[in-house]
This record gives sequence, C-alpha cells and structure tokens, in this order.
Amino acid sequence: MDSDENIRQSVREKVALLPDSPGVYQFLNAEGIVIYVGKAKNLKRRVSSYFVSRADHTRKVQVMVRQIADLRHIVVGSEADALLLENNLIKELQPRYNILLKDSKSYPWIVVKNEPFPRIFSTRKFVRDGSAYFGPYSSVTMQRAVLELIRGLYPLRTCKLNLSPQAVSRGTYSVCLEYHIGNCKGPCVGYQSEEDYAGSIAGAKNILRGDLRPAEEYFTAEMKRLAEGLHFEQAARVKDKLEMLSSYSSRSVIVSATLTNLEVVYVLNDEGASFCNHMRIVHGAVVHSFTFEMRGRLDESPDELLAFALGQVFSQAREEGIPLPREVIVPMMPDAELFPTVNFTVPQRGDKLELLRLAEKNCKLARLEKFKQIEKTDPDRHTDRIMAKMQKDLNLPVEPRYIECFDNSNIQGTNPVASCVVFRDGRPSKKDYRHFNIKTVVGANDFASMEEVLTRRYGRLIEEGQPLPDLIVIDGGKGQLSFAFAALEKLGLRGKVSVVGLAKRMEEVYYPGDPFPHYLDKTGESLRILMHIRDEAHRFGITFHRQKRSINFLKSELENVPGLGRTSIERLLKKYRTLSRMARTPEAELAELIGAGRARILLDYLGNRSSGDKRPES
Repeated sequence: MDSDENIRQSVREKVALLPDSPGVYQFLNAEGIVIYVGKAKNLKRRVSSYFVSRADHTRKVQVMVRQIADLRHIVVGSEADALLLENNLIKELQPRYNILLKDSKSYPWIVVKNEPFPRIFSTRKFVRDGSAYFGPYSSVTMQRAVLELIRGLYPLRTCKLNLSPQAVSRGTYSVCLEYHIGNCKGPCVGYQSEEDYAGSIAGAKNILRGDLRPAEEYFTAEMKRLAEGLHFEQAARVKDKLEMLSSYSSRSVIVSATLTNLEVVYVLNDEGASFCNHMRIVHGAVVHSFTFEMRGRLDESPDELLAFALGQVFSQAREEGIPLPREVIVPMMPDAELFPTVNFTVPQRGDKLELLRLAEKNCKLARLEKFKQIEKTDPDRHTDRIMAKMQKDLNLPVEPRYIECFDNSNIQGTNPVASCVVFRDGRPSKKDYRHFNIKTVVGANDFASMEEVLTRRYGRLIEEGQPLPDLIVIDGGKGQLSFAFAALEKLGLRGKVSVVGLAKRMEEVYYPGDPFPHYLDKTGESLRILMHIRDEAHRFGITFHRQKRSINFLKSELENVPGLGRTSIERLLKKYRTLSRMARTPEAELAELIGAGRARILLDYLGNRSSGDKRPES
C-alpha cells in the first residue's frame, strides 16, 4: 500500500470514529496546514459526505478532498455554538477553501450602553467603553425576539438624546410619541427617576444573562390578570411572549464578552489513557482548540500529567512565536515554581467553568474514539480493558467475565414469572437466557419470588457441577438484594459468588450488608454494561410474561365455549394461537381437529358464521 493510500485509509478511519454530535471540523493537507473549516449538526454524517462519491460535488470540493491528509474536530454544545466557533476559526486560520470572513461580518451583540439612562440595542461593533455586551447571537431572529421581549416588558428609551442631569434640568427636551403610546416613561423631561430606570435595566440584564425567572413570573401574573379581566386577546399576546421566553436559550461561551485573553488546559487520565485539550481565547472568542493523547509510562499522577501537558502547550506556543499567556484555566493547581510568570485559575462558576467543562467533554470524546478504535482493531484488548475496569469499579475479587442478572415480572400477582439473562465478556449470550414460572409464591411477592428463582437456578448448577457466575446482578435495591443474598447463603455460596443490586431510579449500586448506595461514573462503561444487562433482563421477562398472559386469556375465553374440553382447547391453541385465526378457519378444517359439532359451536361463538363479526386478536 503506497503512502497516499495509507493517508486515505487513516482519514477514513478517523471519519468512522467521529461522534454524532454538533461541532466544527478542520481538514489539513500533507504539510499540516488547515485548508478548510466547517460546522456540523452531526459531525460524522457531515464529514462522511465529503468522502462519498457524489455527482453534486463541485470541482472545487473534489480538488479539496484530494488534498485532505488529516482531520481534526471540536465538539460543542449546540449547532449555534458550532456556527460561532466556525466563524472564529475561519478568521484566525484563513483557510484556503473557505469564504474569508471580515470583521464587518461579525455576529450581532446586544449592548447596554454606558450612559445616563442606558439604551439597549443591537450592534455588530464591540467597543470596550464600559458598556455591557451580551451575545453574540448566531440567529438575528432570536436577537430581535429578545429585544422585543425586553422592550415589551420594560419601557426603556430608544432615542439618542444626551440625558445627562444638566441636559434634563435645562428643560430643552419634550416627550415624543413613544411616551404617549406607553413605550417610554419620559426620563428626558424628568418624569422617570434614574433609580426607577436602573431597576428596569437590572431586569433586562437578568434576561440577557439567561435568568428568566423574574420575567416569567411577571408574564404569568400579567396573563392571569388579563384573563381574569376578560381581556383574552391581550392575554393571548402575553402568552405568546411567555412561550417565546421559554424557548429562549442563554448565550454561548464560544464567544463571550466577560472573557478576555486566556487559555484552557484540561487533562483527563482514566482507564489507562491520558488526553489533554488546549483552548486559546482571544478577545473573548475561542480561536484554537486541539486535543492530543499523552502516553504515560510510570503511572504518573494527575499533577505530573498536567505539568507535562502545560510544558507541551507552552513549548508549542514558543515555536509559533506566541508569548506565554497571563492566565490559564486548569482543573487543578500545578506547581507554582514550574511556571512562575503564569497566573493559574481553577474556576468554580461562570463562563470560565463552562470552558473547562467544554475542554473536559472534548477529552472524554477523544478517549471514547480511542477505545472504539481499539475495539475495532484489537477486540481482545478492548474486552480485557473493560473487564479490568469493571473489576476495579465494583471492587470484585475477579473480573466479571460471566454475569447473570434476574428480574421478576407480574401484574397484581397474576402470571408471575422471572427471567435470567447471561452476559459473557460484557456481551449478551442469548443462548444461555432462561425463563422461570414462579411455583411456590402466591400473589405479588417479588422478594419471595426472587428467593425461589435463585434457589432453583443455583441449586441446579451446583447439583450438575456447572460453573457459577463471577457476578450476579439483582434488579432492585436493598430489599431485593437482601432476599437474594439469603437464598445464596442457604446454598453455601457466600463468599464464592459476588452479588450486587442495581436500583433503577438513580442507578444506585448496592452491596450485601451495606445500607448505603454506591455510585458509578454515569458515562463510564461499567455502569453502561450493568444497565444493559438489567434492561435486557427486564425486556426478556416482560416478553415472556405477555406471552403467558395471552395464552391464559385465550384459555379462559375458550373455556366459555360450551362443549370445549381441555384437550380440544390445547389442540386449538397449539395450532392457531389466536382467536382471530380460529374465526377465519373453514369449519371443515376445525371439524377435523375437534369434531364437527364442537367446530360449529366454536364458530357460532366467535360470530363467524352468522354475522361475520370477528373478535379482536388477543
């Protein structure tokens, strides 16, 4: 395989590992230069489209695709964030195949102007004059909707007059139409105090920051007041604004007026893999984000990994002629002596914390892509890693290569059944699944039913000399687990088989004798496998329970037919399974099975001979 084919194969493998998430992708040529930046609602679907032979690809796109030697991607929270980040990166990188964006094409902001009786309006010019800027907004429609909400809720001035105390006191202004129609309270002539106006500005800023509770409370109260006064049209208009408020989403940190020039370095070390995401923010905009893997050799601590990552980031910056940043956001404080000229911040809230979470998300996705690649190229290594991880997370004496999970199913005590599903090496082994009819328990008693099923299951395995599972998972909390553990103790299996309970509501893991729940990583593979086997046991049990209920219903229905005995009913159920099939069967065929007289009586009962009315299939 030549070098070009190796490059194409490498790119195809990276495309296959892309997540189904919104984000930004970058195509690089053989020299490592970014030649194109694009946004996507679904990264995998969008990037894959470039590498499929399509007639609608332009000549320019075909030429660009032939130059792609590598690709990078950045995952963000929404499609709007992807649009903003794409805008930042195109301006910063000036890729050859992108339409170059000028500053005049910047996205709009909403500004609260730093002046007496501040105005609130849209602008595309970001001027650091003490004014408060909110946004930017990737959708002009959304921005206009927010401004309309604010102006409808708070009567603020829209004129450009100088409303300094001296100008107002001279009495040179007069009220305009906006005052007469109720959109302004007339601060230009002293009808509204600065204190009262400041209260309206504070409320408007709450909306712009994403705190919608005051506005929602106001609109709700106003809508009820108008409705009680029988002003239904006005109430409907207020309701429309309330619905618009509920659909309004808070601003993005991809571009933020509260941030200046800083960098973010996040390190993730988990399951034997270490990744670092580095983001650079210039004038409040993310202009660089890159995730790379670090290969540890000596079980390095998180502090050592962070120091190594910072060294790599700063060394690369020096090579590019970029000075050391004044502030770096990190997940933990590094050794101050290593980088004495840099101010490190571990954020607790706000936009800086959101940036750190975004960096963490990119690290976790890079780790997931790495594991997917290992699963594809080396499945045995992938399985070994997961089993070792489960053993560590669940504190088990051995790797859980063989897992069994049990679930009960009944409705108000009728047709009680139980299911047992088996996982081997983290995957379902459906040939080993088992169903159980509850025999000794009367009524809806899940605890006693679980005890019966475990006693029967493992009593038989012990009697036949079959291998026991490495882990037993019980669908339920402390109560279910205690009865299950008691049954295993009676069989002499205490200490020989590990058993845990998995409660559904909070995905809590319980251990025998421990009243307190344990929590696994919500995004980790250990909990994912436990949830998978629990859900599979529930699905398998419900399916069997429905089949049994259906058969019992048919039996009881057929027992109402005069002249049909147990033997005839069993023959009918075995051959036809449903009442509708019996109703559609010719009388002669039924007569061969159960006799001519009983066949005629059955068809009369089902309404097939006289009226053609067919009973619903059960």
